[in-house]
Amino acid sequence: MCRADGSPEPTGTDGDDGTDAVFTALLEDSAEELYDAAPCGYLSTLMDGTIARINNTLLRWLGLEREAVVGRTRFTDLLTVGGKLYHETHFAPLLRMRGELGGIALEMKTAGGGRLPVLVSSVVKHSRDGDPLLIRTTVFDASDRRAYEEELLRRRQDAEQAHREAEEARAEAEEARRQAEADRARLADALAVLQQSLLPDSLPDVPGLETAVYYHTASPDRLGGDFYDLFPLGGDRWAFFLGDVCGKGPQAAALTSLTRYTLRAAALHASDPAAALTALNAVLHERYSGSGDPRYCTVIFGVLQYGTGGGVDVRLASGGHPPALVLRADGTADFLPTPGGLLVGVLPTAPFATARTTLRPGDTLLLYTDGLTEARTGPTRDSLYGDDALREFAADHAPAGPDRVITLLAGLLEELGDGVDDDTALLALGVPATRPSPLPATKHP
Repeated sequence: MCRADGSPEPTGTDGDDGTDAVFTALLEDSAEELYDAAPCGYLSTLMDGTIARINNTLLRWLGLEREAVVGRTRFTDLLTVGGKLYHETHFAPLLRMRGELGGIALEMKTAGGGRLPVLVSSVVKHSRDGDPLLIRTTVFDASDRRAYEEELLRRRQDAEQAHREAEEARAEAEEARRQAEADRARLADALAVLQQSLLPDSLPDVPGLETAVYYHTASPDRLGGDFYDLFPLGGDRWAFFLGDVCGKGPQAAALTSLTRYTLRAAALHASDPAAALTALNAVLHERYSGSGDPRYCTVIFGVLQYGTGGGVDVRLASGGHPPALVLRADGTADFLPTPGGLLVGVLPTAPFATARTTLRPGDTLLLYTDGLTEARTGPTRDSLYGDDALREFAADHAPAGPDRVITLLAGLLEELGDGVDDDTALLALGVPATRPSPLPATKHP
């Protein structure tokens, strides 16, 4: 269309003119230029693989000259050894059978001796009569894809390695846990055996007297320091003691052993309970005062002797130990006061509190360590069970013989659960409610 003055009618804005120019320039590209400068490689080969045509893009990738390739080289000559084998055994047979094949990963050799990962697609051109004439092949540079795949493979291998290492670490941790449990079980067994060696296997039978004992272990991993014993002194007298040494573990075990055997030996030469504690105090103070690690214990030592009227006379001496508790046949219960007794082993000389009582038929004497009265109670475990609660507990169940008392207190310790964080020893001695026969004389051990 033209204006009245004969000039061309504008077809659009200046921007439109620029766009038209770009399209015009594109249309001016020849088919030959589009083939040679394509962003992918092109080549055509005869049916025997001889290269008849190849574009500049593929020549540039491979670093080859056209004269050295066209008519002189077969397609397989451009492939690596592995690629050539795959071409002959898979690629070529499938191509002849199907007539086309696409997206096959191969490697081509470069002039510098390198390898170029490529994706190859080929199609067979046929004549009008259906005879194969040549093979047209498109080659895409797969270097970035190969690098991406290799990176994915490395990441996968790293992940698998991390998984294996995690599994190995988990297996090692599980084995360590099993080994730790086995070691702990062996340690617990060894500690249990050692703990038993520090206590009597069983209490002896005392004619005319009932006895019961219980030992509550707060932790199977620690040696406790509570101890007790009951043994004959000869004649119609029997000695007993119950106590608690300071500390836990092997040192406490050594102190327990020394205390038990010292008291046994002292009892044979001192008829007075306070004298036996005095002898123990001298031994402990001499043994530990100069070591820089003083050791001591609390203990009640007593002597039983058959009295008149079917009762048993009891003489006690206490060195800093909780008082004994007496459950009477009339249903009352109260402590047997032993105030003022000092810890055994702290001072060169120490006074010890003494007390006397008589157990009548139906009465029971209870000795205990502070693991019971110092058990933590309440929702927050910030209160102690205490002496008053123990006395009320005993009064609620009096009268009760030694077996019954020990059974009830063992149940109480079970109810207190993890509030009992210290070992507890219980020793109960009682006169049966029926009239006992006199205690016979026993020979000196």
